[in-house]
Amino acid sequence: MIEVNADLVRRLIDSQFPQWKDLAIKPVDKSGHDNRTFRLGSDMTVRLPSHERYASAVEKELLWLPVFKPLLSLPIPAPVAQGEPTDEYPLPWSINRWIEGDTVTHANIRDLNEFANDLAGFLKELEAIDASQGIPAGIQNFHRGGNLAVYDYETRSAIESLTGQFDQMLLTEIWELSLATTYQSAPLWLHGDVAVGNLLVKNGRLCGVIDFGTMGVGDPSSDLVMAWNFLDDVSREIFLSRMNFDEGTVNRGRGWALWKALITYAGNENGSEASEWGNQVIDVITREYKLR
Repeated sequence: MIEVNADLVRRLIDSQFPQWKDLAIKPVDKSGHDNRTFRLGSDMTVRLPSHERYASAVEKELLWLPVFKPLLSLPIPAPVAQGEPTDEYPLPWSINRWIEGDTVTHANIRDLNEFANDLAGFLKELEAIDASQGIPAGIQNFHRGGNLAVYDYETRSAIESLTGQFDQMLLTEIWELSLATTYQSAPLWLHGDVAVGNLLVKNGRLCGVIDFGTMGVGDPSSDLVMAWNFLDDVSREIFLSRMNFDEGTVNRGRGWALWKALITYAGNENGSEASEWGNQVIDVITREYKLR
């Protein structure tokens, strides 16, 4: 990981965009993992990949976000400029317009069912955009939109490591069901990382979607994960009904959610916030699966 702080961002701005040298720079409260984000004045953000494996997202967002923006009803990042690599910071970086809003929590939305409907509406708009020239799934977006089987070994290893903590046979059954089908329809655009940190809320409603670094075209099932990561039983049904996918796609979506929950739980210290999150999602997935 590359160490990024406000002093580094100040030097990058002053040397490459001197017209903004008088604007204040400060880190945002929730900067993210793949990128580090800073406010630039009151109207812009500076976004810097934290590792070279995330760097390809910069040009991808600069190319495609302006195409998406007029076709979506919610605000998304609007690129302003691209920063160049330097000896001190060897990756491309970007400047975008600031979007007002707070990352979503159960406390700051007024109605979970409304939120589920709004999120599904946004994703359906994204899927409706012409994907014929889009970027196929692969290493560049961590296989979002591709075949979930790429994470088979990692998932089975995580299940095996949790002896005595969960019903391993049930987890294996859920996982194998998610691998039983593959996407056979025309590729669709997908966000790739529909997570609480990338969904903004204002006045109790979804007001913006950020961080399209793992976008691509292919199987949209990975964009369903909020059904298990955040929604409750009623809002999950509303969300999945509005998304209107077949059972196989829903099963693969559950598989994407299970994979992430398992590796997060198994890969973090017991009792940590990340571990607790993984544990909670695994519980939701297994309970929902048994009630189907």
